[in-house]
Amino acid sequence: MQINLYNTLTHKKQEFIPIKKENVSIYSCGPTVYSYAHIGNFRAYIFMDNLRRMFKYNGYNLNHVMNITDVGHLTSDADTGEDKMEKAAKKEGKDPYEIAAHYTKAFLEDIESLNIDKPNLITKATDNISEMIQMVKEIIDSGYGYETSKGIYFDVSKLDKYPVLSNNDVSGENAGARIVVDPEKRNPYDFALWIKAPENHLMKWDSPWGKSYPGWHIECSAMGRKFLGENFDIHTGGVDHIPVHHENEIAQCKGSFGHNPANYWMHCEFLLVDGGKMSKSLGNVYRLSELKEKGAEPLAYKLFCYSSHYRNKLNFTFEGVCSSQKALNRLREGYLKNANGNDTIDESIMSEYEKRFHEAINDDLNMPVAIGVVWEVIRNEKKSKSLAKLLLKFDEVLGLDLINSEKYLQESKKIEVPEEINELIEQRSKAKEEKNWTEADRIRDLISQMGYMIKDTKNGAQVEKRS
Repeated sequence: MQINLYNTLTHKKQEFIPIKKENVSIYSCGPTVYSYAHIGNFRAYIFMDNLRRMFKYNGYNLNHVMNITDVGHLTSDADTGEDKMEKAAKKEGKDPYEIAAHYTKAFLEDIESLNIDKPNLITKATDNISEMIQMVKEIIDSGYGYETSKGIYFDVSKLDKYPVLSNNDVSGENAGARIVVDPEKRNPYDFALWIKAPENHLMKWDSPWGKSYPGWHIECSAMGRKFLGENFDIHTGGVDHIPVHHENEIAQCKGSFGHNPANYWMHCEFLLVDGGKMSKSLGNVYRLSELKEKGAEPLAYKLFCYSSHYRNKLNFTFEGVCSSQKALNRLREGYLKNANGNDTIDESIMSEYEKRFHEAINDDLNMPVAIGVVWEVIRNEKKSKSLAKLLLKFDEVLGLDLINSEKYLQESKKIEVPEEINELIEQRSKAKEEKNWTEADRIRDLISQMGYMIKDTKNGAQVEKRS
């Protein structure tokens, strides 16, 4: 079945034609590991996961690489400010490599909790410094790079076109927010390939230009080339990568080996929070752990993301993700009913479900339509093991771990009882032993006011969270 994908490079949806038959090569921009990733970041990785799974569903072999940025990402896209790793290291009083290891581990744990299918290779920027230096040399030798007192810069005026993804007008000095007055730069939009390190800089390497460190953009160009070659199928990331990072990746590759490295560029839109932008200053940057505290599993957030196409903005609310948690549990219950069902389903109905699901995922990952087909299967009056099997096949793309539905439902019934409630339960048990029924009732009412409910059973008092 034909696969159609929206290509940011051509600004249209087009048929996917792989470089090598039955194989797909993908490079995904990974996290900068100076702090914990938030739910907005994870929307892009859920999109990445769906893309991987869709290709596997269609029988493709995958060669997928994702980077870990542990050096070179400055606090400003305009090549100014501190390296984010250095800044975090100073703030926390740790070595930058300790910072990177800690937040990389946290990121990998989070993507595991989201049941995200990991890329074939996850590689750190600091493990590929020699490849970056070689690429910078090639860019200089081809006439696209030049040296200043601050580092090595890319001369965008040498390109036939810049930018190529965003189509922003950079002809005037007032066009865009990235312009920084620097008398040594030939053009306002020239960007840093390699940065000369101050004496006290913590992360620096020997290079032809002295002790220095890479710019953010060069790492992805060098690692994409190293692990996937000079031409690969797809490059993914968030829409925030389009105007700067990905434009500069393309520029560097043209300067080094003469052409754009990827045939398809795919980008996931922003996650909004309560209708507005997510930002630390507004205090609305949430981690997956904060969703858990509100009673929503990471997988419920994953299902929540399927309510909107990846190229549309998605508005996050706690109410919305808690509704997705309820929906996820209904989905699990529906799967189990079918797993235990014995009804017979007409093959034509099964084929129609599968055809519509397949068409949806192949149509630029139309997950809202795909999940709609899933709910039709769940709502079918007949309950059949064949429908349960079909749901598991769909879950190869959804990644909701439906095979373990019973385990999740059992865990959802368990509640963590606060210590103060446990103490009150003990006091009530003691009052009942002493036949002080008035005191026992008072404590029961107090527990109820605190949001919990006591049930007396032959095995003792059981606690439930009040709905």
